[in-house]
Amino acid sequence: MANKSAGVGRPARGHDEPADSLFEVPAAVLCATCGQADCPGCTAATEHESGVLAIVPWERSGRVWTRLWTTATATTQGAEAFFAVLPDGELPPAMRFALLAELLAVTSMALLLIPFIALALPSLAIAVVHDPALRLRALRWLGLGVPALTVWMVMAHVTHGAALDAGARSQGARPQRRRAVRFGLYACGWDLMGGPLGGVITLTTKGLRAAAEIGELAMVVPGRAAIALLQGVYQLTPPQIARARRSGAVAAVVIALASAGLALTAVVAAIS
Repeated sequence: MANKSAGVGRPARGHDEPADSLFEVPAAVLCATCGQADCPGCTAATEHESGVLAIVPWERSGRVWTRLWTTATATTQGAEAFFAVLPDGELPPAMRFALLAELLAVTSMALLLIPFIALALPSLAIAVVHDPALRLRALRWLGLGVPALTVWMVMAHVTHGAALDAGARSQGARPQRRRAVRFGLYACGWDLMGGPLGGVITLTTKGLRAAAEIGELAMVVPGRAAIALLQGVYQLTPPQIARARRSGAVAAVVIALASAGLALTAVVAAIS
């Protein structure tokens, strides 16, 4: 399969537009291996790459942070174009992206919440500072909680992708289980971009307006990405998409309730 590079940061369009206009690939397409526009399909790509390298910058070679941030930006600001043509491929690269993106997102969120918790519970904060045993316990909870929440968030996104696959299959679409898992794994880029770290980086590099737009976009990107996947990959019609999305919506609600329950349990256990 030709390794093609295509831009993914496309403006959002209405959901009622035809599939051809919504998911068209820009004309400026270059081979990700040799850089030629007329490449018939390079054989230089390794078996560990997913084929359409431009769609998933993370799966190219290069600096980790550059690939991570570029992919997270594509999954958020270019979500419709990115997920509409999400290529099939191996799961380990996507899993590494998901774990790293969520680890950074969860860690930055934890660092942001610590001052607010200290202000809300000043007596507990003072006790943690002055009591070595309590301080050690707090650090232990932080050390265990951040990785645990990271894994939980990755699993939640994968569950959402699996639910969309089940919904699409219920509408007669061909199963795309591995792509659905990759959808969930690369969807973790939303959390990195929409979290405190993504907000700070966007604020410092692009300004307040861009940071505010990222915050607003993070609220709607899951729906847009799901529609793009169902229409672009599964080739469903708008009525079928609406029915297929119900599975994803139910999964999202269950995940949200379970996440809230786990978070509340962890907080109660930490302060008791």
